[in-house]
Amino acid sequence: MKKLLIFVAVPVFVVIAAVLALVLLVNPNQFKPLIVEQAQKHTGLELVIEGDISWQFFPSIGFELGQTELRNPEGFTQPNLFKVDTVGVDVSVTPLFSNQLEIGNITLDGAEFYLETLKDGRKNIDALTQAAAPQESEPVADTTAESASVPQEKSAAEASNWTINLAGVTISNALFEMDDKQAGSFTKLYDVSLNLSEFAVDTWTTATFAASGENNQQKFSANGSAEFKLAEGFASYALRNIDLNAKFNDPATSIDSAKIGLDTFEFDKVSQLTYAVVGKAAGLDLDLKGSGELTVDSAISTVALNKLTLDSTFKGDTLPQSPMKVDMLSDLSFDLTKSHLSFVLEKLQANAIALDGKADVTLSEVPKIRFSLHSPNIDLDEFLGLGNTPETESTAPSGSAAGSTPKPGRSAPAKEVEPDLSALKTLDVKGDITIDKFKASNAKMQNVKTAFSVNRGIAELTSFTSNLYQGSISATAKLDARKTPATYTANKKIKGVKVQPLLVDVANNDMLEGTGNIDVNVKGKSLTPTGIKKNLVGTIVINFEDGAVNGINVAQLIRENYAKIKGEKVESKGEAQKTDFSAMKATLKVDKGWVSTNDLSAQSPLLRVTGQGKANFINETVDFLVRTSIVGSLEGQGGKSIDDLKDVTIPIKVTGQWADPKFALVFDDVLKQKAQKEVDRGVEKLTDKIKDKKTKEAVDGLLKGLFN
Repeated sequence: MKKLLIFVAVPVFVVIAAVLALVLLVNPNQFKPLIVEQAQKHTGLELVIEGDISWQFFPSIGFELGQTELRNPEGFTQPNLFKVDTVGVDVSVTPLFSNQLEIGNITLDGAEFYLETLKDGRKNIDALTQAAAPQESEPVADTTAESASVPQEKSAAEASNWTINLAGVTISNALFEMDDKQAGSFTKLYDVSLNLSEFAVDTWTTATFAASGENNQQKFSANGSAEFKLAEGFASYALRNIDLNAKFNDPATSIDSAKIGLDTFEFDKVSQLTYAVVGKAAGLDLDLKGSGELTVDSAISTVALNKLTLDSTFKGDTLPQSPMKVDMLSDLSFDLTKSHLSFVLEKLQANAIALDGKADVTLSEVPKIRFSLHSPNIDLDEFLGLGNTPETESTAPSGSAAGSTPKPGRSAPAKEVEPDLSALKTLDVKGDITIDKFKASNAKMQNVKTAFSVNRGIAELTSFTSNLYQGSISATAKLDARKTPATYTANKKIKGVKVQPLLVDVANNDMLEGTGNIDVNVKGKSLTPTGIKKNLVGTIVINFEDGAVNGINVAQLIRENYAKIKGEKVESKGEAQKTDFSAMKATLKVDKGWVSTNDLSAQSPLLRVTGQGKANFINETVDFLVRTSIVGSLEGQGGKSIDDLKDVTIPIKVTGQWADPKFALVFDDVLKQKAQKEVDRGVEKLTDKIKDKKTKEAVDGLLKGLFN
């Protein structure tokens, strides 16, 4: 028994003696000059250790390092690149005999790191990065390599037999500043803390962290926790119970809470993701939450987020509807090797608007975006909050109209500015949209199909087709935004559209009936309201069939005015204010604020109408002359016949504002034509009785000259 005690006591005494000798006889501060010298040699930077290096003996062996500073090179703002108040590390001795490295809690208090970039591009960490770069070494003889290979293999094998355990890591009161004077940015992290629980291979370890920061005018903070597990040899790792909470503020945004949660994470396995955001951005109140299934492959080349849901509510005065409820269900996959994002939209519901479709995005200097969207029904008026019906709008006081002349004393209208279209130069977008039912400005369309593209500043509507009011519409357009002001062209064809129900829905106006066919071919430059009017040029060809003009009864107007001239009694039978026509055609020429025509024509069983004139759509005035010829009986229009006006052309002058045009008959010409006809008849009867040819010619010239 005595021998056994001696056998045990001897190694214990040796260990204790060695430790006591280390602590009592070796002063670690004597290594400070050597450490400073080596730092200067390898980095060119000055290392200052102001505090003492002290041994730690119980409960394990270790050391504690006092305040230490790594000085910045000359020319930088901060005196230090790195500074720390205290560093503590301890190691258990006994497990070392069993190839176990058990490190106690590592503490780092008051660490400060300053990264600075000068305007000329120099960085204060250049000395560290250059020192860390591999140095060229002289070639070693093959015999040396052979002799070294065995020990290296042996040491690698021995290292693999070691296990490492870490009691924990505590970082507190840390600070990080990054000042980039070349880019004009400043980022600061402060109150940085990190706590790591006991760490061992194949064992779950808990980590908690917190930090606050500033980036120029942005302020943010974050805290969270997670558990991780490293496999032996660090071949793989797993995460679970990931929880991140953050806040963010800048002059335009205030995110009160942003949360991200992940139940587990392992490569090639599905992980459940949750998120929630509450705050304000772009003048809107935000309340977002959702979930998804996250998968990352082991090569970290593909990230998939399937069954991604969004349940959100937006509130704000700038929204067409407030609150606005937005729900989404989608799948997305990102290929990091190809910088390619695939997006499948199962459903997007924004109040009354529903969408589904897919998109592909390839990230590059100019992002390439391709998409295809579909909606069963879009009511744009409801979505934009356009609750005023045409009836309501028509009853608004005239003084409140947008185009009314401002009264004296009112401020002048704001100066019109061309829209900023520079973003179009950075896009490569191409896609199509299909809408089963569509409503805009109270006009109803069906089977809307459109395809368009944006490529480096040129936006093109390659195709637009739709059915509306028993007819169809097709259009193409092109916008060139490479220069300011932008230029554009547009072509539109409307075929077989019932005009009256369209006008009733859009403008609450039933003045025109018939089936409309319209061809539009225009171009221009500038996208300000006034610029469009002043620079628009092109032609508009109109062809209406089997219609009527409501609000005016041309036959009644002719009868009443003719009766007044003849001194006869004017009969009024409450006739319908309507003039039928079988066809109406016109070619309108648009030229920088003016629209004119010289070939207006309309035909009906009673009348033949031609017209010419112009209108100014900047001032919204009209100056038009319509010539009406009676070719049939007025009885067909609900009145008795006045055949003595048959074949007489009656001019009707239309002048004034669009909103309140004035109609006037020019009867001087009418009476002149009537008298001319009577003279012609009289001359014919008189000259028939005159046998002398010269006398006949003289009488004929005298009578006809009265009207020239």
